[in-house]
Amino acid sequence: MDAGVHRIVFLGPPGAGKGTQAGALAKELGIPHLSTGDILRAAVAAGTLLGREARGFMDAGRLVPDALVLKMLAERLAAPDARSGYLLDGFPRTIPQAEALEEVAPSEIVVSFEIPSHVLVARLSQRRICPKCSTVYNLETQPPRVAGRCDRDDMELIQRPDDRPEAVAVRLKVYTEQTAPLLDFYRRRGRLRPIDAAGTPAEVAARLHAALR
Repeated sequence: MDAGVHRIVFLGPPGAGKGTQAGALAKELGIPHLSTGDILRAAVAAGTLLGREARGFMDAGRLVPDALVLKMLAERLAAPDARSGYLLDGFPRTIPQAEALEEVAPSEIVVSFEIPSHVLVARLSQRRICPKCSTVYNLETQPPRVAGRCDRDDMELIQRPDDRPEAVAVRLKVYTEQTAPLLDFYRRRGRLRPIDAAGTPAEVAARLHAALR
């Protein structure tokens, strides 16, 4: 992409590879790679005013309201490192969130990671995560050097409960019902750029760069 301000959103089902591609692209463009989950956890850990408000909902076992999440997002996007843009990974998830984001910082490009459900189930069943540093591995395509151990800190790798096939099916259903309508939302605005997310990370990265050009 050309130099300038880049406001990019990645959409796609769980396991489509958004996080892997987002980290590399954000570093290349010099913009922050953001997810609302990370922003929420950081605000809670820092004890900010919004973080304390969010913690009240979390401690009560309730979802943090969209309005509060968007306030935290707006605060984060106002930080100096986001002046050249941002890369939002997995947000917005619903039409109301997308409409609210338009008021805060409208996106320029929305990349849709498209991949068959059977490929996703196979991919996620092979995913393992380090419980200490959160490094993600795939036993088939990106295995650790030592079987079952993290390359960075030698911790035993785990499989998240929501990466099991039966849980993946539920996550895909939720995505289709709630998030897939966003594709039409952004298509109508001429911002949607779909890419084939099947294949190796290098293959997907090549398709991503072609779509951004």
